Amino acid sequence: MMNEWKTLVSVATYNERENIQRLVAAIREIVDGIHVLVIDDASPDGTGDWCEQFERVHDWFHYVQRGSKQGLGTATICGMQYAIEHEFDLWIGMDADFSHPPERLPALIEAIGTPTEPVADVVIGSRYCPEGGVSGWPLKRRIMSRCVNLYARILMGLSPKDCSGAYRCCRIAMLEELDFSAIRSTGYSFFEEFLWRLKRLGARIVEVPIIFADREYGQSKLNRKEAVHSLWMMFKLGIRNWLRLE
Repeated sequence: MMNEWKTLVSVATYNERENIQRLVAAIREIVDGIHVLVIDDASPDGTGDWCEQFERVHDWFHYVQRGSKQGLGTATICGMQYAIEHEFDLWIGMDADFSHPPERLPALIEAIGTPTEPVADVVIGSRYCPEGGVSGWPLKRRIMSRCVNLYARILMGLSPKDCSGAYRCCRIAMLEELDFSAIRSTGYSFFEEFLWRLKRLGARIVEVPIIFADREYGQSKLNRKEAVHSLWMMFKLGIRNWLRLE
């Protein structure tokens, strides 16, 4: 079933040279024939240099250099638009740091269905559905994550249990209906806004369990300023949701 879809995995990077080589190899080992796109924001650690050289010898590997740090949300949109423009069937977004287990890629793809009979438009690799979970997080971070997801579900009217997870598989036919110019989030709140806008388009959203593992190498890109901004963006979208504004 997996090889019936032409699939692109996009990975946004900033200082991920320690991870990206291993991740690309793992993705290709698990899903034969899959394409990988790396979107780098001018990493000073040489991530882009490795990608540029690797792209020259592998036609299934693609690389976009954006030249400056522009945010995870815009990098994710870049990957989606690349998939649309290059006529893929499925787009998958995942983190570069192995927090999203590559071995769950087949489950995400299979949950979409077949090209002739798709049963979902978006599949979320979920930490919070049955059999999902988190490894390596302190209690404080677990509580914060749960609260953010509850906040999004109540305020924005979202149904998935994991609204903030970035490990997602989407049908390109659904993404083509999305007005990317209307999206306001550039950082981590993008993932909630993305679901909110797709919900308005009638997207069928399902979840498959994953065990989210804390990164082994490098540093997290989420900081207090970004967290506050993301909560504020969700609040504004929630107000629009409750007032039924477009």
